[in-house]
Amino acid sequence: MDKELIIRSSSDDVDFALLKDGKLIELQKDEGGNNFSVGDVFIAKIRKAVPGLNAAFVNVGYEKDAFLHYHDLGPKLPSLLKFTKSVSTGKLKDFSLKNFPFEKDIDKDGKIADVLKSNQSLLVQIVKEPISTKGPRISSELSIAGRYIVLVPFSNRISISQKIEDKEEKERLKRLVKSITPAGFGIIVRTVAQGKKVAELDKDLQNLLSRWTAMCKKLHKAHHPSKVLGEMNKASSILRDIFNDTFTAIHVDDEELYFKIKDYVHEIAPNKESIVKQYQSNVPIFEKYGIERQIKTSFGKTVSMAKGAYLVIEHTEALHVIDVNSGNRSNKANNQEETALEVNLIAATEIARQLRLRDMGGIIVVDFIDMTNAENRQKLFNHFRDEMKDDRAKHKILPPSKFGLIQITRQRVRPEMNIKTREQNPDELMNDSEVEAPIGIVSKITHDLEKLLKKDYKKLTLNTHPFIAAFLTKGFPSIRSKWFFEHKKWVKILPRDAYTYLEYHFFDKDGNQVK
Repeated sequence: MDKELIIRSSSDDVDFALLKDGKLIELQKDEGGNNFSVGDVFIAKIRKAVPGLNAAFVNVGYEKDAFLHYHDLGPKLPSLLKFTKSVSTGKLKDFSLKNFPFEKDIDKDGKIADVLKSNQSLLVQIVKEPISTKGPRISSELSIAGRYIVLVPFSNRISISQKIEDKEEKERLKRLVKSITPAGFGIIVRTVAQGKKVAELDKDLQNLLSRWTAMCKKLHKAHHPSKVLGEMNKASSILRDIFNDTFTAIHVDDEELYFKIKDYVHEIAPNKESIVKQYQSNVPIFEKYGIERQIKTSFGKTVSMAKGAYLVIEHTEALHVIDVNSGNRSNKANNQEETALEVNLIAATEIARQLRLRDMGGIIVVDFIDMTNAENRQKLFNHFRDEMKDDRAKHKILPPSKFGLIQITRQRVRPEMNIKTREQNPDELMNDSEVEAPIGIVSKITHDLEKLLKKDYKKLTLNTHPFIAAFLTKGFPSIRSKWFFEHKKWVKILPRDAYTYLEYHFFDKDGNQVK
């Protein structure tokens, strides 16, 4: 399995594409103007407490106040408030928490008005970025994420990632971390810490403690509200969270970013430094690795899959709905149950990819093809869970219902990735009508061509709209040339002015329409 990270930089934004065996599985954007990323810590002021919601609205500098629920305060809120006040006024200059006396924990089922007051200073962390009309969601239970561990101030708990299943390894890690954890701090051990030595864990811990100290030093003169601890740059945070030994290449098209990433990889995995490569070519990096094409064909309402099957993805205010369709396979299948299982397994793999790719969150309902065999339904459920294992967002999958529906909840911490896949219709330039992007139509034409060539047609002619005809024949190697290199058959392409933009037909050597 090859994993590649392709990084495209422009003047303001940086795009990150994660490929698994050449297939796009994750796409993220680092927007230069985004000041409210998950993980950022702000010194903020309570605007007002709302007893009816048992929550408070907090001014973090966003156009809409951030939302802070009582359950997101954390039990150590009084200790945090006392510490923040002491540091902000300059009375406390020791940030280690070693000699800091903790206050009594707040009541688990208490009231917001009993613990917070208007205009009170508070350290808060972004847990959900602003989405649609809502401001950020925040927490006062702070944590600072590192490569192997997460540092939790005002805590004494040591917990191990649930994804580490080996009991002996869990005990080993707990023992090591306990020996290096400073007083007043808790530690969460991440999955990638498996097999690591105490020196590596301690190096990560010291780095996090340095970040904590740097944040505390800012509090004395900090304006309210202001950011006092920013997440790492997007490139480093992505590598921190997903980088492992399966990565085979990291391609970067910006020189400055290339050196930054090379330095970071050298720090976390010196033996992998050589896989970081600076991309230097006149061909845009996303085009070179086929990412632009995959984006255009993966983000539409309809998503094509192997063997003629396809998904229909609908978004509503309350939830996302995904419908699985077998396409033209059902007519040819001898055994309907086997066909349903085969298509459902293909669909489960693609849906797991789509959820990560689009960063879909909230409630997702998938309507798989009905299967009567309980064993097959269990097989589908197990396969779907396995495919979702690599998903970093917290999620829960319910077994198939009697109607063949699988329900998923997936953590939503940032706006969904939404990419425009339709373009203005060249047939109606004066109107506002839109049609599928050329690359999407070309994918359909290529798919139909492959099916026809399997039927051993000796000579094929494609009639299509002039715009699409030009798209297929321009440049070298053109798309038509690639067809020839792959199938060893030349396809004649005739532009037809009378055709609509989406219309195309294949003809055989006798002029008979075959598609």
